[in-house]
Formats: sequence, structure tokens, C-alpha cells
Amino acid sequence: MEHGLATAVLCIVGGGIAAQVLAARLRIPAIVLLLALGFLVGPILGLLHPTRDFGENLRPLIGLAVAIVVFEGGLALDFRELRASGEGVLRLTAFALPVNFVLGTFAAHLIGGMMWGPASVFGAILVVTGPTVILPLLRHARLERRSAAFLKWEAIVNDPVGAILTAVVIEILVGVPHGADETPAVALALHLAEGVLVASGLGVSFAFAVAWGFRRDLVPEPLKTPVLLALALIAYVVPNLLMHEAGLIGATVFGIALANRHLPGLGELRRFKEALVVLLVSCLFVVLTADLDLGVLGKLSLPILGLTATILLAVRPAAIWLATLGSDLTRGERLFVGWIGPRGIVAAAVAGLAGPRLSDAGYAGGDLIQPTVFAVIVATVILHGFSLGPLARRLGLSTATETQRLAVVGASPWASDMVIALHRAGVPVVLVDTYPGALQAARDAGVPTLQAELLSRQAEEGLADHPPDHLLAATRDELYNALVCTRLAPEIGRERVYQLAPSADHLLREDTGVSRDARGKVFGDGKADFDALAGRHEAGWRFEVILANAETQSEVVALLTIRTDGSVEFLSPDNERAAPGEGDRMLTLSPPNVPTIDVGKEPAPVYA
Repeated sequence: MEHGLATAVLCIVGGGIAAQVLAARLRIPAIVLLLALGFLVGPILGLLHPTRDFGENLRPLIGLAVAIVVFEGGLALDFRELRASGEGVLRLTAFALPVNFVLGTFAAHLIGGMMWGPASVFGAILVVTGPTVILPLLRHARLERRSAAFLKWEAIVNDPVGAILTAVVIEILVGVPHGADETPAVALALHLAEGVLVASGLGVSFAFAVAWGFRRDLVPEPLKTPVLLALALIAYVVPNLLMHEAGLIGATVFGIALANRHLPGLGELRRFKEALVVLLVSCLFVVLTADLDLGVLGKLSLPILGLTATILLAVRPAAIWLATLGSDLTRGERLFVGWIGPRGIVAAAVAGLAGPRLSDAGYAGGDLIQPTVFAVIVATVILHGFSLGPLARRLGLSTATETQRLAVVGASPWASDMVIALHRAGVPVVLVDTYPGALQAARDAGVPTLQAELLSRQAEEGLADHPPDHLLAATRDELYNALVCTRLAPEIGRERVYQLAPSADHLLREDTGVSRDARGKVFGDGKADFDALAGRHEAGWRFEVILANAETQSEVVALLTIRTDGSVEFLSPDNERAAPGEGDRMLTLSPPNVPTIDVGKEPAPVYA
């Protein structure tokens, strides 16, 4: 038993994270590899059987993990996003859900051959679009802000609502216990109101209590994350004691209410929980897929496959189209949201409970719910996961480009000329500064600019539609440069934030200098501080982009490499310098006596 449990943990945790890393390297949706891993170690090889290995504790553990996932998803929902999203979010969360339910129920009955009872449960389960799938996809696919908000809000808000709807449908089908002076309808209404009100009230109360305690420094910093996780689990468990699946509302409302309290330092706590959610999602997908029985999979038939195709190609697109008639959504947004609707953990978990309960109540076809829902999950995860990025680019809803983006902070004359050179060479770049006059030269050259304090909410919103892949802090203030790099490193990546070299060499010494954790990588050769670059620029040195293998004089200073695949590599003493490849280009700083080098398609401009 002990070795069996150890093997289960190894397959779930080790295999799940390995699948995540491999998917990141291959640039494919991690969910696809997680499903494949679950099938391999479960039904195929028999190394993992979660129901046998974990016993009756499996479902409660899955529920607690899902609670943390939806809580973290709720933390990503800021009401300020609704201003940019218009009425689209309301349409998708209020109008599309009942339409999806009705169309899904009819499709299950007419095409899947289910009786009306199981068909209605199936329709209720599939109104959700799982945040366990949507959120990881959105982190890797760069959608413009509005379309991403549509999918994110729909997934997180509809997930608990769909679970509650399923529970209500089941209660209606199997009968609701009621007193002698109550009708079944009244008993159901009171039962529903009790669960929803307690869950919502608990979530909001916890959020206000956390905000009150954190702002008064009543909770030590190391305990803040444990407190949030404990409260999220309590907000899930307590409502579930009153009504099945009401806890999902409690955890979600807690996350949303807390996110909109705008607590200082919440971003750092959220990043830890994001990492935890990656681990939990990996484990959940492996567990639920591995727990499938080959006998259940054998129940897949042509009607079920036809129903799966109908859900993908007809039910969701029609529901979204009908719900958004007359809205401010563009035709491209309606097409995109109508296609992208992957189902996730909540649908799988609810299906695993609903099917046996209906079968025990005597409903023929209840055993078809689980294999049919899993067929839809697998189909949507694969098809939507691989098509999300290409479809968004085709419809003009993607902010992704082949060349990595660069944000430069500080619009000094030399920095402005540098970004102009990069812009004219086809590198997506944005120049950030608080003074409009400093940005004018770059604006006149067509370079995207952002007039804002980079650490402000305004800058965060301004960069949301076009998040940078790399950042260079190039102001005169060395400590501010370090602060910017430290603050944005978790979002951009610690290996992708750079700052100008400090003017004093001792600041870089490993033993007595500024810790690497408190600054970015050093830009250039380690001697390119602000005054050195400004002095050369005033003396007539110019920035230009040339072919990496072009012959240059020894005075030319190389700053970064632009690879043929669009990636950007900064030259830095903190990096190992890789040899440039055929066709790679370089940003250089050249003295005035060096002639301009023709890079082929686009001549490098000369700025004195």
C-alpha cells in the first residue's frame, strides 16, 4: 500500500510538472500533455488508479484543490476591467449560460439519445468553461485585453454557477426533502437561497476581514499566504455543508472581493498562489484522467461522438451568437468566443458524481454522462488549445508578434535614438517616461510611447494590451532602475529585465555590492552607465542595427542581438554570450567615423 501510494504521488506530481515543463519548451498547451500522461499511467499502463490509491478521500481532496484554483482565478478579476470589456462580460455570464443549458440539453436528448433527465444534467454540466484550462491558455496566448477579459470572466464566474445549476437539476430529478408544510418547489428555492447567500456572504466577509487585518499589520508577512489559503478552503467547505457545490461560489466570491480591495502587496501573494495553482491543475488533470475506466471509455459510441461535435460546432457558437445579438462585441470577437470554450476540472469532477447518482436513482443513461463529458473535455482541450493562438491572430485579436517586445524606461536623447533604431529595424519597442516632451522625438518617428510612471496602475493598464518580453531600465537614477527591474521581474521574467551599469564598480561586486535579487541584469559590457552612453551620443556616436556577421571596427559597441526567430538577446556580463547565427542582426553603438553598414532589406539609419 505504501509503495502504491508513493508511485501514485510520483506519477501525479512528478509527471504533471514534467509535462508542464515539456509543454513550455515545445510551446504547446500543457493540458494536452497532462491528459495524455493521465491516460498513459492510468487506463493504459495501470500504474495509477486514484480511487484505489486514495480511497474515499479522493473526491474531497479534488474539491479542496478546485477551491484554491477558483479562488486564485477570482483574484484575477478586477472590476476595472469591465470598463474596457463593455457589456460583453454580462452577456457571456448572464445570457449565454441559460441558452447554453437549453441547447445542450436538447442536443443530448436528440443526438446523444439520452433521456430528458440525464440530458438536462449533461446540459447543466457543460455550461461551464473551466478556468483550469482557460487561465493557463491565456498566460501563453497573448490576446488583446478585451477578448482575454471575456474568456476569463466567463470561465471563472460561470464555473461555480454551472456547478450549482447541475446540483439543482439533480435535486429536482432525485427529489428534494421537504417538510409537511412545504412544496418541493418552495423547499428547493429555500435550499438554493440558503446555499448561495451563505457562500456569497462568507466570501465577502472574509475579503473585508482580510483587508482590515492586513492594512493594520495584524498578520505577520510569512503568515499572509497561509491565512488566505485557509480562508479560501473555509469559504468552500462551510457552504458545501448546506448545499452541494455552493462552496465554489464562496471561494470565487472571496477571490473577487479580495482582488477589488486593492491591497498593497497582494501581487506578491498572488504570484505564489499562481505557482501553487499550476501544481494543483497539473495534479488534477492527471488524477481525473487516470481514474477513467476502460469500460467507461468503451461506452463511447457514434451518438456520443456526434453529440461532442454538436457541442463544439453548433451549441456553443449558437449560444454565444444569440446571447450577444445587439451587443458591442465585434463580429471577430463573437466568432472567437463562440469557438473557444474548453471544459476543465469542475466539469470532470461534477460528471463523476452526477452519473452514479442518477443511475442509483433509476435513470437509464446516467452512466453515459461521464464518458460523454470526458469526450467533450478532451475534444475542446485539444482543438481549442491548439487553435486559440492561430485563430486570435487570424481575427486580429492577438497581440503576439514574431519578434519579442522590448520596453525601455527613460526617454533621454540617446535612449530615444536607440528605440527609433530598433523600431525602424522591425523590433516592437515601447518607450516609457513621465514627461511628454521627452517622448516627442520617438513619437514623431512612429515609436509607441507610454506617458506614465511605470510602477503606477496607469502604466500597468497601458502595457496590458502589449506586454513586453524584455525590459531595459535606462534612467539616470540607478536605484530607480533597480526598483523597476525588481518589481517587474516576476511578470516578465528575472532573466529578461536589464538596467544600465551603475557608475560605481563596487555596486556590482558579489560580496559587497547590490544583490542580484535586488537589481536587473547589467546592460552592455558592464561599463555602459548613463553618463557614458550620454557622452558618446553627444559626441556623435549613433545607434544602428547591422548584420551580426558584418565586419566592424573595434570601436563599435555591440548591445543586443536580434535572432532570425524573433528572439532578442541582450549582451551583458550576466549572460553567456552565444555566437550569432546566419542572418542574425545586432544593435550597435558606432563612433562617428565608422560608415553606416547596409543590413540588406532595411538600411540602418544614422542619428548624430
